[in-house]
Amino acid sequence: MPTTALYTNAASINPSAAASRTLPAGIKSYEQELAKPKANGTTANQQDFLKLFTTQLQNQNPLDPTKNEAFVAQLAQFSQLEATTNMATQLSALTASLQGDRMMAGAALIGKSVVVPGNNFTYTKDQPVQASVELPNGAEGVQIDVLNAQGQAVFQQILGPQQAGSLSLTWSGQSSNGSAMPEGSYRFRVAAVAQGKNIAPTVSTLSEIRSISQDTTGEMLVQVKGGQTLKLADIKRIGG
Repeated sequence: MPTTALYTNAASINPSAAASRTLPAGIKSYEQELAKPKANGTTANQQDFLKLFTTQLQNQNPLDPTKNEAFVAQLAQFSQLEATTNMATQLSALTASLQGDRMMAGAALIGKSVVVPGNNFTYTKDQPVQASVELPNGAEGVQIDVLNAQGQAVFQQILGPQQAGSLSLTWSGQSSNGSAMPEGSYRFRVAAVAQGKNIAPTVSTLSEIRSISQDTTGEMLVQVKGGQTLKLADIKRIGG
């Protein structure tokens, strides 16, 4: 019966112990470094890089040393990374500062009137409602209706030929027979005849800004009278 020789490698049983016996004093093995507990949230800094750099110099193969160009390239890469990190930190601080300035500037808009896309509006007693109708090609005739929350027409006005551009509208809060209408939600309905065709022109209303806010992306939001919210970038005109 053939005899099988068994060989035991002490390093395979305890690599850390074997490495500790062969490495010079003060130098830890790879296994010991892996076993070292790591602090949460720690990142490498310049001091850590220099420590690794000097350790690499001390333990390089004297018969095949690392070229100077390689060390210079490592230093350049770390310097570039550190500069990029510092720049990102400064940009974050600048962005936060600009957002605060935008909020302060936006606060000055509260109480101003802005042109809001859409024909819905909220009527408050003794405060006439202003709106504009876009007629890019003019019109042979325009009919304006004011509808209440139930969709009933409470006011109607018929205008003659209009030139191309914006047609300004004002509703004083009275019905067609001259009676005062209650406060609440209303909307404009505009129909026109342009170049022999029936069209539904775009209507925008003038509404008061009640508050300014920011969304999660830093976009400035404007809340106007009636509860409607729109982006500040979408506002085309700000009145008095």
